Amino acid sequence: MDLPIYTVDSFSSTPFGGNPAAVCIIRHNQRLTESTMQGIASEMNISETAFVQELKEEDLSTGDRFGLRWFTPANEVSLCGHATLASAAVLFQKYENGNKKIRFETKSGTLVAENNGDVIVMELPLPDLTDQMPEDTSAVLEIIVPNFKAERSEMVLRYSPMREKLLVRLPPSWSRDDLESVEIPDSKLLLAAHDASKFKGVILTTNAPASSTSSKPYDFISRYFAAWNGISEDPVTGSAHTVLGRFWSEELGASQFYARQCSKRGGDLTVHIDVTKGSVYVGGPACLFLCGSIRVCL
Repeated sequence: MDLPIYTVDSFSSTPFGGNPAAVCIIRHNQRLTESTMQGIASEMNISETAFVQELKEEDLSTGDRFGLRWFTPANEVSLCGHATLASAAVLFQKYENGNKKIRFETKSGTLVAENNGDVIVMELPLPDLTDQMPEDTSAVLEIIVPNFKAERSEMVLRYSPMREKLLVRLPPSWSRDDLESVEIPDSKLLLAAHDASKFKGVILTTNAPASSTSSKPYDFISRYFAAWNGISEDPVTGSAHTVLGRFWSEELGASQFYARQCSKRGGDLTVHIDVTKGSVYVGGPACLFLCGSIRVCL
């Protein structure tokens, strides 16, 4: 079975930035087992591989509804923003799908991606957020956050059971340079400190002013570590920004944000919260980088 496959740099308008995702197209008359999808994702060995399932014959350029699943090299995940963005970009850019909006049927419900020209905006579910932190939180944060014990009283901690993520608002004294200087934590230490039963990723965030190397006025900035999904640091994370959007909307009393994820590759995102609708709109550009095919022997 030959399958089209693409890599896309999500949340970047140029190659080598943002967060790369693989997108594998499955035609209406093809089916892949879960183990085969996991094997392809492990072989691709980038943070996420998305599998777009065509639901009707010759549907790629005209259809507005597709199946979608996401796999890291280690496991399937219930939501991935940047791979959703990548999937929509392949349909809009490569297959010239003419619909304004595309709907993806996923394990997190129906997700909508809207083509707004230079950017694609995704409508994602608004996550929960609590200050009731799970067991192992301190053990994990002592590994990730420098001086965690000494500065704990100046931090704000939140937990999203729905997204399986911890969020740490860093002390007011932290600058963007401080956030960017945090070393990627040892995955083995993180896996030993927590078994992934409650959370699978940790967000560090601050609304510090621009750094010495950037003058862009971001409303907040962040980094994201997800050793429990086989990802030491995720470059730019759409699902994490649903949590970030909810947190900062409560902290700042605002609903629209311009954000930066400060990994080495980095990326810029727009975030809009609609509490009444229960949605978070996360947007950004996407750059189609590689087009090819893979042969799967079943």
